[in-house]
Amino acid sequence: MVLQHVAALAQGPPLTAHEALSGVFGSISLASWIFLLVPQLIENYKQGSADGISLAFLAVWFIGDITNLAGAVWAGLVPTVIALAVYFCFADLILIGQCLYYNVKNARKSRKASTRSEDSVDQPLLGRRDSSNLGLPGSHRRRSSALSRRRRASSLPSLVEEEDGANQWVKNSLSILGVCVVGAAGWAIAWKTGVWIPTPTQDDSADTEMALGAQILGYASAVCYLGARIPQIIKNQKERSCEGLSLLFFMLSLLGNATYGAGILFHSLEKEYFLTNLPWLIGSLGTMVEDITIFIQFRAFGNGEHTVAIAA
Repeated sequence: MVLQHVAALAQGPPLTAHEALSGVFGSISLASWIFLLVPQLIENYKQGSADGISLAFLAVWFIGDITNLAGAVWAGLVPTVIALAVYFCFADLILIGQCLYYNVKNARKSRKASTRSEDSVDQPLLGRRDSSNLGLPGSHRRRSSALSRRRRASSLPSLVEEEDGANQWVKNSLSILGVCVVGAAGWAIAWKTGVWIPTPTQDDSADTEMALGAQILGYASAVCYLGARIPQIIKNQKERSCEGLSLLFFMLSLLGNATYGAGILFHSLEKEYFLTNLPWLIGSLGTMVEDITIFIQFRAFGNGEHTVAIAA
C-alpha cells in the first residue's frame, strides 16, 4: 500500500510545503507498517494463545501483500521498495506461523486434558474422593467462604480493570506519538542527506504505461485489504469479545492507512496521478472504516472479562 508513494524518488522541483507534508506522511506511514505486527506478536506471546485473532484475516491480508509485491516487481520499482514488500510478506508469515504454533500447541493440551478427564470418569467412586469430600472439620467452611469471596469480588465494580484500560489507552497513544516522531525524523534525515528528494507532479507517459501492468494487481490487493478484516469483525461479534487482540496493532494500521492516503493526496490532485494511485487509495482509506468498526468493538466488548464477572 505504501509502496507506490515510497517509490517516487526521482529528480524533481524544489521542496514545497505540500511536497514536504507528502514526504512526512509517507515516512510516518512507512514507520507504522514496519512496527505494525510487533504488538500482536507480543500479545500472542503474553497470552500463550492466538485464539483472539482470525486466521482468515491474516491469510487474506497475506494474499494482499503478495499481490502488492507482485505489482511492485511488475512495475519495476526501485530495489528498496521491493525489499519493503518482501519484508511485509515475511512479517505476515512470522505472525501466521506464531498463530499456527499456538493453535496446534493448545489443541494438543486440550486433547490431553480431555483424555485425563475421561480416565478419571472410569475410576471407582472411592478412588476419586479427595480431602475436600471427606467431611474434614472446616473443609466445607473454607470452600464456601472462598466461593463467597469470589462472588463478592465479581459483583464489585471493576474499577481496577477500568483503570488498567485507561492506562493501556495512554500507553498506546504514546506509542503512536513515538511512531509519528520516528517517521517525521526519518523523513527529515533522508531529505537533508539527499536520500529523499521532491518528485515531479507530472507523470510522463512512459511511467504511466509502466504502471498500467501493475494496476490489476493493485486493485486485487485493495480488494484483499478491504476483505481481510471482515472475518475478524465477524469473529469479535460472535464471541462478543476482543480478548487476545492488540489494540495498538489496529491503531498502527489506522495511522498507516491515514498517513499513506494523505501522502498521496498532498503530492498531487491531478486526475492522471489520482487514477494511477486509486487502487492503493481504496485499499488504504477503505480499510480505515473497518478499523474504526473494530475500535467500536473494543469499546463495546473489551476483552470479555467484565462480561464474565457480571454473569457470575
